[in-house]
Amino acid sequence: MKTITTHSLEETEALAKSWLASLEAKADEAVVVGLYGNLGAGKTTFTQAVARELGITQAITSPTFVIEKIYETKHSQFKRLVHIDAYRLEKGEELTVLNFEELVSNKNNLIIIEWPENVKNVLPEDHIKIHCEFVDETTRKFKVE
Repeated sequence: MKTITTHSLEETEALAKSWLASLEAKADEAVVVGLYGNLGAGKTTFTQAVARELGITQAITSPTFVIEKIYETKHSQFKRLVHIDAYRLEKGEELTVLNFEELVSNKNNLIIIEWPENVKNVLPEDHIKIHCEFVDETTRKFKVE
């Protein structure tokens, strides 16, 4: 597990850029990323930084009430960013309404899930886990498995 501490938004953006560059697409399914951490830990900020690196110019907000937002990208590897906030969900089966299995089966998707522990029973076993931790107003720790 690799731990990176960021002390500013710019450092979090740099982390997102290098992390995204290190990702390898899967041959037959989406890359699924679970962002673990309490409120204010940096999950949405990290997702916003990844979205900018993917060429998305729309404002990225946490889809707490709509559960899911899908963005078209300008990235060569990932054509769509699927941003899911599972905070209000109680079990993974609730994602079936959103065609989750179909989203996962598309190798052009990068799926980022906030609060993945709420839907862990439907996540791929090999999903990437990033643990986000609030340290102080400007400092966050990101532990990448």
